[in-house]
Amino acid sequence: MTVRYFKNDGIRDSRENSVSAYPLDMWYVVALSKELSSVPIARMVLDKPIVIYRTPDGQVNVLEDRCCHRDLPLSSGTIEEQGIRCGYHGLLYDGSGKCIEVPGQKKVPSKARVSSYHVKEQDALVWVWFGAEENSEPLSQPPRYEVHNNEAYVYGGDVYHYDAPYQLIHDNLLDLSHLGYVHLHTIGGDAKIHMNAEMNVTSEGETVRVTRYMRNSNPPPTYLAAYPFKDKVDRWQEIEFCPSHLKIWTGAVDVNTDAVDDPNRGGFHMRGLHCVTPESPTSSHYFWTIATNPIDNVEGIKAKVIEQTALTFDEDKVVIEAQYANMKRFEGKPMIDIHVDVAANKARRIIESMKSS
Repeated sequence: MTVRYFKNDGIRDSRENSVSAYPLDMWYVVALSKELSSVPIARMVLDKPIVIYRTPDGQVNVLEDRCCHRDLPLSSGTIEEQGIRCGYHGLLYDGSGKCIEVPGQKKVPSKARVSSYHVKEQDALVWVWFGAEENSEPLSQPPRYEVHNNEAYVYGGDVYHYDAPYQLIHDNLLDLSHLGYVHLHTIGGDAKIHMNAEMNVTSEGETVRVTRYMRNSNPPPTYLAAYPFKDKVDRWQEIEFCPSHLKIWTGAVDVNTDAVDDPNRGGFHMRGLHCVTPESPTSSHYFWTIATNPIDNVEGIKAKVIEQTALTFDEDKVVIEAQYANMKRFEGKPMIDIHVDVAANKARRIIESMKSS
């Protein structure tokens, strides 16, 4: 049995030293593509204030959120064809962070620039490289998420801000036994079945995988609203954790039809992407999408699934923020692990090893 003690940057094993840094030399999601408009986005990521914007030609740029002249946030400025213009004295910066125009003077000081970040937009996500060394080159490409390009699915999503450490959100997503208690009226169902699901947890490298099967169970309200199940169902929950994101594929088939562990099974599917990016040691950005496979009334079912998913995340947010607030009140009190914590503990060990490497 493992006993854990709370620290101000989350929870840790009692044998470990407190570590406050984030895993670096990796890509993090900083925005959904659909967020980018004619207005810059200000966001704090890994304790770094950044501005995210798309130029009229479609290019996405990410700079530190300050003008090098008098420190006004560049996110208070305006987007132009050549870059972003400060809203105080009009200095114009290109995508590399270089100031290319100072209104009222011909010469631009050679040191007039701000830090820029390597950014890549793909699969409707905006990824930024955060290196261990300043201005370091990416060592890899961002992860792909082909579900967003798969014609068999329709999807939508949103962004949440949490007043809680990012690893508490990881814990929640890696332990779906809570569905029967927290999400009773949406994707939950019988709590006893969830707590006793057939579960397997494996890990390899920086990945943790969880499979959970609940055979011969009642479909929860969200499933019934989206798919014409006949009666009982066989449900699956498949989770893949990576340090920058989690993929969760859940769904159900009519009982005793398709094999519940068959990757090509039919039935009702919900494929969730969960990109949890630290804002600070005590707060997080949560970028999520949910994809589903309606057999008819595509837009209606899509809207229903997105609405129901958002309701579940509202419920999770209340629980996780209340959990964290209480952890601060009871700092130093031990927390006892139970059987559903295996995957979350493996993920925490991966994060700790990346912090210290």
